[in-house]
Amino acid sequence: MSTPPQRTPPQSTPSQGVPPQSTPPRHGFKKTLLTGLLTLLPIWLTWVVVKFVFVLLSDTSRPLVQPLLHNAALADPRTLGWLEDPWVQTAIALVATLLVILLSGMMARRMFGQRMLRWFEALIGRIPFASTIYGSARQLLDILQTKPDGTQRVVLIDFPHSQMKSVGFVTRVIREQGTGRELAAVYVPTTPNPTSGYLEIVPVEKITPTDWTVDQAMSFIISGGAVSPDTIPFSPPGAATPTPHG
Repeated sequence: MSTPPQRTPPQSTPSQGVPPQSTPPRHGFKKTLLTGLLTLLPIWLTWVVVKFVFVLLSDTSRPLVQPLLHNAALADPRTLGWLEDPWVQTAIALVATLLVILLSGMMARRMFGQRMLRWFEALIGRIPFASTIYGSARQLLDILQTKPDGTQRVVLIDFPHSQMKSVGFVTRVIREQGTGRELAAVYVPTTPNPTSGYLEIVPVEKITPTDWTVDQAMSFIISGGAVSPDTIPFSPPGAATPTPHG
């Protein structure tokens, strides 16, 4: 006895005229996160540099300002007790340091200030370790403020390897013992804090000169490359430059 064939239920089809539900984009979260990071990165970088400078300046006067404010607060706690707040002491120490810097700049332009500076340098020169540090820092600042002889101040060197370039400042040109080949002492600052860096001795023919000023190079370094010209040299003069593909 044969069984009747089973009938399959009809499959449901989407009604005509009703658009399919749109799925949310997969990369919406990543794109929003990246946009937020790119927005906050310049703010964070500015805060790091400004905080470093402000803390450095405030710490310079803090050992003198803090005892004075503490004694003033003890003399009249009700009226001057707010002088004990850390942020007040930091702000006053910062202002005091800025005033000392401005006063030093004004005095350095006058004959009396120049005599005091020479007296201070002579005093520092009698201290072995301090004289080395002060003399080196003084020479570095003087070099960066003057134009170089025979080579550009701002250069590019192969660092950390031959396929990468780093911005550096030529501080002096010396000669190799025995051969007489010209070598350049190049200071390579780090980003975003240019006060720390590396000292490299590079053959002059391996250096890529630039037409940048010291201020332009500092802006390029502190901004992480965001503030830069449209074009930049990469190969040393006379080197074979690779041809673009296309």
